[in-house]
Amino acid sequence: MRLMLAPMEGVIDHTMRELLTSLGGVDRCVTEFVRVTERLLPPRVFYRLCPELAHGGKTASGVPVYVQLLGGQPAVMAENAARAAELGAPGIDLNFGCPARTVNRSDGGAILLREPRRVHDITAAVRAAVPAHIPVTVKTRLGFEDNALFADIAMGIEAAGATELTVHARTKRDGYRPPAYWDSIADVRERVSLPVIANGEIWSVDDALRCREVTGCTDLMLGRGVLCRPDLPRLVAAATANGDTCEPLAWNAITPLLLRFFALTLRDYDAHCAGNPLKQWLVYLRGYFPQAGPLFEQVKRLHDPDTISAVLRDAQSVHGDKRLAA
Repeated sequence: MRLMLAPMEGVIDHTMRELLTSLGGVDRCVTEFVRVTERLLPPRVFYRLCPELAHGGKTASGVPVYVQLLGGQPAVMAENAARAAELGAPGIDLNFGCPARTVNRSDGGAILLREPRRVHDITAAVRAAVPAHIPVTVKTRLGFEDNALFADIAMGIEAAGATELTVHARTKRDGYRPPAYWDSIADVRERVSLPVIANGEIWSVDDALRCREVTGCTDLMLGRGVLCRPDLPRLVAAATANGDTCEPLAWNAITPLLLRFFALTLRDYDAHCAGNPLKQWLVYLRGYFPQAGPLFEQVKRLHDPDTISAVLRDAQSVHGDKRLAA
């Protein structure tokens, strides 16, 4: 079994990848999408979204990071895929799932699912442009308005030579509203022989086990669930490997992670804006850790890095003292 970290635009960047992969359980990451329109992009664009390219295409923990491309024109997508490969990307991923209206209006993401032939042509062009030893993977949804074309889409992706297919088990119209239609992934697995990776509504170990049972997929991609529970990949990996359970992280282990994450963002981003990713993560964390709510209220209007760091250190000290007292 393999566990993939989902590419979440504006949320899971290289700093979050570095932190999450350090906790264990993640076998592969995918970058936020590189937007491809009409030209070959300069190397600096790839390095900005995937600084891991300067380190063998892997996070500090040694987890490979595939470069994701988003666009609607086969030739220019192929050209940029070849460039990413030249720069050292260990794999190329194609985004046919982004539901954002701005992306869809500019001929990218999920809107292409209305035209299975174009999905095939883009995938085939990229596969032909990238050296054979470099995987070309595809991430898609079940469709745009409905899943009527999903089987055609999946079979076209396989015919184009893709290495793997990751399916977010909702249509563009569904957005992120529950439920995820895992049974639709199971249906398409009967039509294709390439590996299929299931994604969507995996918030816990129980969800992961049920998703594998319903879809028949060996491998899973985790997204928002990892942001709420950063040790979810490690917990799932332990449960699926041998049925064992391992101790989940308590809040007193999360506060040091918040300080570490803030240090990573300060390293790579403008100091005045470095608190924004931290605040965003706290919003996700409060879905599982109620203590994240009050901490978010403390920092949400703060911008000075020293002040934010002091608040985080105080939180760590308070909860560390409670742990020692227990």
